[in-house]
Order: sequence, then structure tokens, then C-alpha cells
Amino acid sequence: MKLNKFAAAGLGLLVGIGALTIGTGVAAAAPTFQLPFPCGQTWEGQTRSDHSPANAVDLNRANDDGDAVVAAASGTVSRVENEGSTSYGRWIEINHGSGWTTRYAHLSAQRVSVGQSVSLGQTIGNVGSTGGSTGPHLHFEERQDGAAVKAKFNGTTALYWGSKSYKSNNSCGSGGDDNPYDAEEVCGSGYKVVDSAALSTKGRVYLTYNASNGNNCVVTMKHTKLGTGSATSAFLEVQGSARVTDSGSFGYYAGPVRKQAADTCVKWGGSADGSSYTSGFEHCG
Repeated sequence: MKLNKFAAAGLGLLVGIGALTIGTGVAAAAPTFQLPFPCGQTWEGQTRSDHSPANAVDLNRANDDGDAVVAAASGTVSRVENEGSTSYGRWIEINHGSGWTTRYAHLSAQRVSVGQSVSLGQTIGNVGSTGGSTGPHLHFEERQDGAAVKAKFNGTTALYWGSKSYKSNNSCGSGGDDNPYDAEEVCGSGYKVVDSAALSTKGRVYLTYNASNGNNCVVTMKHTKLGTGSATSAFLEVQGSARVTDSGSFGYYAGPVRKQAADTCVKWGGSADGSSYTSGFEHCG
């Protein structure tokens, strides 16, 4: 198509403006990424200049094999990969929009699928040592337009380079993590979080497992009205057995509810101040 000089001039102006916008435009703000672990947990994050990529963070705590990994922000699962004994091993990528993604690597299990929408704090997998890993840990990346950038947790840039302890504020509710207890402490020695679900901003219900005795334990942790009695509950149902529930007016948590469930499917859930969650039968292995 042949343009007259006025149309051509207009097109040139538009191209110039477009180039100016692209060249000087401000990148879309990142989501307020949280630590990719349940509320209240403390993890050691390590960064090093010879890491691949250098801006990745390796996250550890004692006996963390099988611990729940949760979404650092809401988004859509864009990749669920298994590279066997090399590289990331089992890993997940979440697309948060505007060019922002997160990656979670060396997982022992992946609990989401490509195209699935996930919410902040939703369990997506479990810590492992798959791929080119020498021990259980989570390799975590925050990426902008495909390139790993320095990670931020709750708006604060991680320490580069070295090790630092980080306490998770992921889905802790509007008051932050003010509950002086955590689910693993309430369930007792040997229990590790394997799944959790948010109860709006009112609290969070946790499913834990003790590998030494095959017991599951469910606890509902309050995030609001702390220290003041309010309706809170937790339940655990092993497939083929009666449901066990702890409910009442509690100041900090409901539970623990424990049942032996090795190699058996369980249904679990709870409530806090009118917000509730009930799983299907799952975690069968």
C-alpha cells in the first residue's frame, strides 16, 4: 500500500512514540513475593555468586525432606517438568503476569498441573533432592522476562551473597504472623507439614505427617482474634474410619487431631471464624 506524505508522517510519528515508550517505559512492578513456605516457618536462605543462575536462592532447614512448598504469589502454573537426575530434577514454574515468574526446583513431588490457577500460599509440591542436588533443599528463583533477578521476600531483597534466616509471612492473614505457635510445634516432635489451606485471612489449616510412626496430624492455626476465644475447628478422617474433630472456642489453634494413616488416603480440614476448608481424600501414599 502506498501512503501519502501526511499518512507517512503520521506513521513515522507513531513509530517514534512507540519506540520512545518502549525505550523509556518502566517495567511492571513485581508481585509482593513471599517465602515459598507456610506461615511462621523459618528457613535458611543461601546465595552465592557461582550459583546457576547466580540470583537463585537455596532454602534449607533441619530435616526438610518432604516439607510443603507453597506458591510465593498467586498465578498460573506454566511448567511442570521432570529432568530426572540432572539439573532442576522435578520442578515447577508459575506465571504471575507482566513478565514475572517463579521457579521451584529439586522437588520430591509436584502437586499441580500446567494451566492450573494457584493462590498465594497454596501447596504446589514438596522439598526433595531430585536432579543435580546433593541433599534436600528448595532451589527458588524469581524471574522477570525470563531472566533470574535478585529475590525479594515480603518486599525485602534477600541477602546477596551469603546466608540469612527468613521467617515466612506467606498467607499469615492481615495481622501477619502474630500467632506464637506453629503447626509442627503443636503436633509434636517428628511431624512435618505436607499440605495446608488458607481460611481466608482468619487462619490456616495444616496437614502434617510423622514418618517414624505413620501418623497424620491436623491443626488449624488462627491469624485473627489471637488470645480471644472464637469458633475454631480441625478434623482428620482416614479413609474407612470415622472422622475425628476438635472444635470449640479457642484463642490460638484447634487440634492437634492425630490418626495413624500410613499408605492410606486422608480427608482433612478445619475452620476459623466462619471460614472453612475440606479436602478430598488425598495423600494416599
